[in-house]
Amino acid sequence: MVETPEVPEAAPETPPETPAAPAPERRWRRRVLILLVMIIAVPVLVFSLWTWVTLGYVYSSGYRTGYIQKLSKKGWLCKTWEGELAMIPPPGTVTPQIFSFTVRSDSIANFLLQDLGKRVTLTYEEHRGIPTSCFGDTDYFVSNVRILPP
Repeated sequence: MVETPEVPEAAPETPPETPAAPAPERRWRRRVLILLVMIIAVPVLVFSLWTWVTLGYVYSSGYRTGYIQKLSKKGWLCKTWEGELAMIPPPGTVTPQIFSFTVRSDSIANFLLQDLGKRVTLTYEEHRGIPTSCFGDTDYFVSNVRILPP
């Protein structure tokens, strides 16, 4: 007779351990935290995206010629250069038209400050719908200046 080796009895199969569900209070805190993050993050994201689009998209661009009559640095937190250009009036009119503009570059502003009262041509870009005046008080941003001969 042939002896067969004894096979140990298999341990009863136990189901794999499942992680315990978080306590109801823990789930509630997690949901409140997610809700608070969404209440803060979504508006900040929308504001940032809107600002990026409005500053990146040029609605119109052009040139204006006249005399710089005012240029000043304004703002509580965000300082920008704000100016006025007195455009040459057509014959028969008395008062010049005023073109208000914003200069974001300090180098262009310093160039304009040296030539106050001289006849200049401003190259500008119009950005509509900018959400705050932190980027400038007007929609017209000067990108280049050319001094004209007297």
